[in-house]
Order: sequence, then C-alpha cells, then structure tokens
Amino acid sequence: MKNAASLVTKSVDENFEPLAPWEGKCPVRDVLDRLGDAWSVLVVLRLAGEPRRFNALRREIEGISQRMLTVTLRHLERDGLVTRTVFPTNPPQVEYGLSELGLTLAPPLNALTRWAFTHQPEINRARISFDARS
Repeated sequence: MKNAASLVTKSVDENFEPLAPWEGKCPVRDVLDRLGDAWSVLVVLRLAGEPRRFNALRREIEGISQRMLTVTLRHLERDGLVTRTVFPTNPPQVEYGLSELGLTLAPPLNALTRWAFTHQPEINRARISFDARS
C-alpha cells in the first residue's frame, strides 16, 4: 500500500515532488485549516442550495454568533469560495453565495455529510465503548 505522502502531489506536472499533508506548505493542510474551523463547512453547505442574506444564514445555522458568521464569511470570501453581492437599496442588502470555485466544493462536502449520517451510530457506539474502558 502506498503511503499518504506518495498520494499527494504539488502539481499534475510529471516532474512533481510528493508533499505530505502534515507538512506546513501542503495544499491539503491549507484547505483543511479553512474547512476545519467550526463553521465554514456548515456555511458552504447552506449556500450550496442558493444565495442567502446574512440574517437568513444566521437563523439557519444554529449556534453561530453574528461575529463568527461575519468572520467565517470573510475568510470564505478571501479564499474565493464565497461571493458577496451588495444591492443598491436603502438600507443596502447583502447576499452571499458560492463562487464557481465554492460550487466545486459542495459535492465533496455533501459526500462527507452523507458519510456522517450513515456512520454516526457506529461512531456513537465506539465512543460509548471507549468511555466504558476509561
């Protein structure tokens, strides 16, 4: 079986050098740093259906504060995953949606969501078993 480092590459060029995900400059690590926070995946999943205004997102994502939603949207926008559209109304309306790049992230996140729903009972059993041994 190949090790993880041999499965991750710097580019599709035939002269690539393998780069392990645990190395600091690896693209996998960079993406996981963004998506590994508490809210980014949930925001992307909510925006995958259609663009939404800020308050609609805040109502739909249970537990997220106004500040954390603002920070998360800014980070996702900076990474090119989310677009921000300001409508010239009084007061101005702002809508957030997935960019073309963000839309490419939705299918893998949907697969992760399906995996989580499918395997949550097994994970819960494993936790109970582990905690009983402790």
